[in-house]
Amino acid sequence: MLNNWILIGLLAISTYLSRIIGMEMMAGREMSSTLRLYFNYVPIGIISALVVKQILVPTNGHLVVSFPILIGCLTTAITIKILKTFLPAVLIGAIIGWLSRYLIS
Repeated sequence: MLNNWILIGLLAISTYLSRIIGMEMMAGREMSSTLRLYFNYVPIGIISALVVKQILVPTNGHLVVSFPILIGCLTTAITIKILKTFLPAVLIGAIIGWLSRYLIS
């Protein structure tokens, strides 16, 4: 258990240091439009990969769709589209996903 906390602490420190170093190196420099476009899509790509990893769960050598997670994600997406606010949409999606987990199972 202690090893997990040490790993979390080391990852947090390395993430923080890499951001500080990156900001210092890029301070005062102009980025090309291609590089700026790349950095704009990085967060979207990472979030998409994390969501897909949660929806498609490996079971017995096959990928299976986790319907509670899928329902929660779709609810969140629809709620963001309607309300145009992030936090309430995530809370509503999490609640609906949690309810569907216990109602479907």
